[in-house]
Amino acid sequence: MSEQHRPAEAIGTVTHWFSHLSVAGVRLTAPLAVGDRIHIRGHTTDLVETVSSMEIEHRKVDHAVPGDDVALAVEGHVHEHDLIFREA
Repeated sequence: MSEQHRPAEAIGTVTHWFSHLSVAGVRLTAPLAVGDRIHIRGHTTDLVETVSSMEIEHRKVDHAVPGDDVALAVEGHVHEHDLIFREA
């Protein structure tokens, strides 16, 4: 599926999982935009998907910058502390 990533390459960390919405709260350490392919990795998580929807404080945005807390719609189940990587 995808190559292995080193934790230092992470562009963000899941800070909260809203299971009823299938939305991950993420703290970014690098820029992220709608349309980017991401890989979410954790103890039991291994998802690759394209960012389809992103919000900051309940407002839809097309991109976010390091330090932003964003809500990402995800198709699978993720967990707090999962790391987010950019896919090539």
